[in-house]
Amino acid sequence: MKQISLGLFLLWTTVSFGQTLTNPLLPSGADPWSIHKDGFYYYTHTTGRNITLWKTRSLADLKTAEKKVVWTPPATGPYSKEIWAPELHFINQRWYLIFAADNGQNRNHRLWVLENEATDPLQGSWTMKGQIKTPDDKWAIDGSVFEHKGQLYMVWSGWEGNENGEQDIYLCKMKNPWTATGKRVKISSPTYAWEIDGKIPKPGPDDKPVVLVNEGPQPLQYGNRLFVIFSASGCWTDSYALGMLYIDKKKNILKAKNWTKHQEPVFKAVNVTGTHAAGHNSFFKSPDGSEDWILYHANAEAGQGCGTNRSPRAQKFTWTADGMPQFGQPLPANVVIPEPK
Repeated sequence: MKQISLGLFLLWTTVSFGQTLTNPLLPSGADPWSIHKDGFYYYTHTTGRNITLWKTRSLADLKTAEKKVVWTPPATGPYSKEIWAPELHFINQRWYLIFAADNGQNRNHRLWVLENEATDPLQGSWTMKGQIKTPDDKWAIDGSVFEHKGQLYMVWSGWEGNENGEQDIYLCKMKNPWTATGKRVKISSPTYAWEIDGKIPKPGPDDKPVVLVNEGPQPLQYGNRLFVIFSASGCWTDSYALGMLYIDKKKNILKAKNWTKHQEPVFKAVNVTGTHAAGHNSFFKSPDGSEDWILYHANAEAGQGCGTNRSPRAQKFTWTADGMPQFGQPLPANVVIPEPK
């Protein structure tokens, strides 16, 4: 029997067993987020000027999916500019959009929440619930809410003080999706070499020459552990990568000493064709619930920085026998992979 080439085998496999997808999923889109509910994926990413939602039965069809601008900011005010990293959550039978915004000055970035009672988040009306006034009310971006042992929490990237020199990862309890309560706890600061690459080429009036970055924290629960996967180093560098914090679920997650940081990045693009500076991820389950997927953005070329060249990518990941996530390496662009089951 003649040997079948790997390429022909992969082609036969994908044609025979279902639809496929290739990265990038869209030509552009930083800070991607997706949730699967009632047979549909709802997807969003940073546009900077509004919040747009996509709706599709398959992420492979994202480029042609139904989409709608569901919220446009006012012309002026505290949440009128720099709309960053929206996340769509379904909590207590209602939809919530959590995002960061400011009034045109970076030092005023804070987190905000919209609510929608409709079954379909592309329908109904989105109403502003207000600012999530994080404990100490300091600069805050990349907020993500999650439930742990029946209690709602939020994790985000923030400044310890009023000056931009370091972004840390914070955690606090939530009374509801728009109200923080108690104290904030810093669970990570950039300290390792792979977390601190990022000299700003042209510092603005709010910036120091060097910014150390931990941002984009995403909760992930599996077995007896709670994980927070975060982005490290400046997004304007090709060092941008994902780090990992974890804790035993039996321990108090509001005590910083209970958290462990993995000493090396857990997801980093190194000499990957068409994939550079991979980071700012989110997670989603496959429709049948059997697969875990990571959604992230990356640049097609080295040195493209934090602009509109960043595009959304997705790939499946697995778990080790002792319950640790195994992300592997970011895939090259245009590799054909089976879509989520």
